[in-house]
Amino acid sequence: MYIEMLQSNNMKMRSLAVIAAALAIMSCARPQDPVQTPADVLMDRLAGLVEGGKIMYGHQDDLMYGHSWKLEDDASEFVQSDVYAVCGKYPAVYGMDLGGIELGRTHNLDKNDFDNMRAAAVAHHERGGIVTFSWHPRNPLTGGDSWDVTSDQVVASILPGGEKHEYFMTWLSNAADFMESIKTADGQAVPLVWRPWHEHTGSWFWWGQNLCTTEQYKALWQMTYDYMVNDRGLTNLVWAYSPGAGGLDAALFEERYPGDEIVDMVGFDCYQYGDNASYVSDMKAALDITGKFAKNHGKLMAVTETGYEGIKDAKWWTSVLYEAVKDYPVSYVLTWRNACDQPTHFYAPYPGHESAEDFKAFAALEDIMFL
Repeated sequence: MYIEMLQSNNMKMRSLAVIAAALAIMSCARPQDPVQTPADVLMDRLAGLVEGGKIMYGHQDDLMYGHSWKLEDDASEFVQSDVYAVCGKYPAVYGMDLGGIELGRTHNLDKNDFDNMRAAAVAHHERGGIVTFSWHPRNPLTGGDSWDVTSDQVVASILPGGEKHEYFMTWLSNAADFMESIKTADGQAVPLVWRPWHEHTGSWFWWGQNLCTTEQYKALWQMTYDYMVNDRGLTNLVWAYSPGAGGLDAALFEERYPGDEIVDMVGFDCYQYGDNASYVSDMKAALDITGKFAKNHGKLMAVTETGYEGIKDAKWWTSVLYEAVKDYPVSYVLTWRNACDQPTHFYAPYPGHESAEDFKAFAALEDIMFL
C-alpha cells in the first residue's frame, strides 16, 4: 500500500512537469545526420525515457567492487553488485572514472583494471544499461593529483601556446583511445555519457572556479571537444556539463557554460552532509536552476552525482532522495561508490544494511528505473 500510494501521488504530481518538459526534450538531440551516431541514439533514448516519466538509478563503480568485495583483474563476468545483491536488479546507469588513463596506467585512481572497465562497460550496455564516465586526471603542471590546487596556472599551461599543451594533448589522446575502444564484439561503439571538468564551481580541482578564468575554463572544454570529436572523430559521446551544487545560483550555473553547440546534457553534483530537510532543499534548489536552464536550452537534465555517505537513515531512499527528485524531469540520478577498503564510505546499501528494505521499495517504484 505504501509503495502504491507513493506511485500514485508521484505520477499525478510529475505529470504536468513532464508534459511541460516534453517539447523541450524533443529538441535535446543535436542536429541529426542522415545516419544516427551512437551518441544520437543514446540521446533519443534518454529523451524518450524522460518523456515517459522514468528516472534511471545509477551507481558509481557498481560492477568493480562493493562494500566487502573487489573484482579480480582480467575478470570474464560482471555480475557481482551490491545493488543487485540487495534488490535483485542492476542500476540502469553505471558510472566509472578515467583517472590514471592519461598516464597510460593499467589501473585507474580507484585501482580498477582498465581492461575490466572496458569489458564491464560493454556488458552493462548489452544488459540494456547506460554508461557514464567522469575524469579525475592528474595535475599536468605540478605532477600532483586532481585535488592539487597549489597553482592557478594549470589550465593556462595546457591551452594552446601553454608550456604543457603538447604534453596534455597526449593525455587527451589516451582518454580518447580508451573511449574509442569500448566496442561490442561486432565492432559497434558503445555510447557513453562523458562528463569532463565537473564540479568546476568549487575550487577543489585544478580546473575549479578560483584556479582559472571563465574564458580559460570554456577554452578547456572547447579544446577537449574539438580534439575528441573533430580531430579523433568520436561519435559515441554525449557531453555532460555538471557544476557542484554548493552555493549554486542561476548566474553561477551559466557563467562557465561552454555552449549549446558542445553540450548535450546538464546536471549537478550534490551530496548530503547535514540533515535530511537541508539536503532535500539543496537538491530542489539545484533542480529548479538546472531544470529551467535545461528547458531554455533544449538539454537533458541529470543528477550526475549524489548520495549520503553511510546512509544513516533507514528510510532515506523513499523519504529523502525520492522526495527530492520525484517532481522533476530528470534522466538519471547517480549515487557514488561503495569503497571496498573504507567500511564507512558507501552510498548504496549492501545486504544487511539498515536501509536495504527501503532501497527495495525505492527500486519497486513505477517511475524509478533499474535493470
